[in-house]
Amino acid sequence: MSATPAEFFVRARAMLTLDVPPGINDSAVVPARGDHDLDPMTAAIAAVRPIRPAAVLVPVVAREEPMVLLTQRTAHLKDHAGQISFPGGKIDPADDSPMAAALREADEEIGLAADAVEPIGYLDLYLTTFGFRIVPLVARVAPDFALTLNRDEVDDAFEVPLHFLMSPENHQRHSRDWNGLTRHFYATPFGERYIWGATAGILRNLYERIYAA
Repeated sequence: MSATPAEFFVRARAMLTLDVPPGINDSAVVPARGDHDLDPMTAAIAAVRPIRPAAVLVPVVAREEPMVLLTQRTAHLKDHAGQISFPGGKIDPADDSPMAAALREADEEIGLAADAVEPIGYLDLYLTTFGFRIVPLVARVAPDFALTLNRDEVDDAFEVPLHFLMSPENHQRHSRDWNGLTRHFYATPFGERYIWGATAGILRNLYERIYAA
């Protein structure tokens, strides 16, 4: 799925809004998207866990070929150690919005300054098995950005071509054993990188919202 920066961002602005998706803090609302996309039982597991509101930035770098900026978390973290993720984290009480949380976390984790980021709109609320309700914020990132990684949280930051991530043939369905259950999830291997779980699920949602709508 190829697109120039202008084409992708025009489509994204047409398809997305900055209206916050409902259900961030409401247990009565089951988010339309999440780990339960391929594993219906995970919605029931998440329902008995505390709600954990979170926001992530989906940074699309406006290069000649658009790129998505991703991070690899450090191996010692309590949650999602070593996994490939979007910059982001929990929504704090002091955050005015999911957008504010995503921009703050991106600055804290990788030093991505807010003045290099142009928010475009939110994807669908994403529910994880552990009760995280993630609001993904798609944004345009100026190509001349600079990063300073917080090594306590992030081992690496790298870019993957948007074309690769938005090609349906790269949206693989994998499974693994988890606490005696077989879990099913999206995965998008890229070279030596293994993009899976919520990150791959959010990328699948980006494809569906922008290209398959």
